Parts: sequence; structure tokens; C-alpha cells
Amino acid sequence: MDPPAAGAVPCPPGFRVQRDLSVGRHPILAAFPGLDRLPPAERLVVDPTERSRLFGETSVELVDQDMWMYVAPWEIPAFARRRGWNPVVSPGQDCIVVGAGHLRESPELILFLDIYHELCHVLQRRAGANLWEPGLSYVERRTEVDAYRFVVDEARALGVADDYLREYLKVEWISAKEHRQLLAAVGVPAAAKAAAARRRKRA
Repeated sequence: MDPPAAGAVPCPPGFRVQRDLSVGRHPILAAFPGLDRLPPAERLVVDPTERSRLFGETSVELVDQDMWMYVAPWEIPAFARRRGWNPVVSPGQDCIVVGAGHLRESPELILFLDIYHELCHVLQRRAGANLWEPGLSYVERRTEVDAYRFVVDEARALGVADDYLREYLKVEWISAKEHRQLLAAVGVPAAAKAAAARRRKRA
């Protein structure tokens, strides 16, 4: 599991990661100190009281597994049983499950994008959305599209290039066709279109 290389992309200002956090459950701000005070948090939840509630009530569970992040379901989804997925379950509580290797080794920008993506899902579920809506592929779910669109906008505010975003959005559980569909849904040009645009610019 290799995240896209950060290259010359700067670390998001003010973003901090507690990389030596022990395996187990912790308040989200123990893993990402000050996350609630960054500009994306204010854009994600405008109301200060609701923002405080989100960050005060959401936890992180660090697991010793080779994985990224996901919101722990309140109960195991039906499709998980069919596919043999055995997620951490957190009945009635908002918990984001994070792979220990991801927290300890991934570039800060990737962790920044991932944790805000998952916080979008926490808010969506609080609003009544089904994060694992049956009958839809990963890239067809409005919850995924909206969460990716939020972090793509945040990345662009930092000056992150489309090449980097294309690689970030190339998650291993979707096909090349679904990758192109996701790019289109969140407004990131496909590589061929980007190359054509550069050629037109030089002409």
C-alpha cells in the first residue's frame, strides 16, 4: 500500500500528526492535534458549536493493519458479510479507523486529505446518509463524490497539482474506468485531457 509521493507539495500549514500514537481508540484530536482549528474545519462545519461537537465526539481507532482509513459502521453492512470484510464496528459512536502504518509513514498531505474526507462521511451519516448505499458502485455514491470534492478543493487551495490529485484518487478498489468517472465527478481532468490542454497552450 503506497500513497502517492508528496514530492515538492508543502505540508498543510498547522496540520500536525501524532505518529507515535499507540494502537487502540483515542480522541481524534489526540491523533491530529489542532485539526479543529484549521481553515478546512471551519469550512466543513461553519457553526462553532457544531464544530466543537464533531471534533469532541469523534474518535480514532488505530489498528495494526495494512489499510488507509474508513468510518467504522454502527453495524456490519450486508455487503461486508458477502465480501468477507470484517470492519471495526462502533455502535452509535463516530469512530474513524486508521491503519497504524498509514498514520506513521504516509506523507502529511495524504493524511490531511484522508482525515477530512472521513470527517465528511461522519457528518453525512449524522445527517441521515447511508455511507454504503446498496446498488451503487463506490464512485456512484453521492457521499464519496461530495467527500472527495471537498478535499480536492482543499488540496487546490494549497496549490496541489492535478497530476498529484489524479494519483491520490486512484484508489486500489476501483477500476480504470471508475477512476475516470471519479475524476470527472470531482472536476479533476483526466491525464489525456490535461496533456492535450498543455499541447494547445504551447501551440
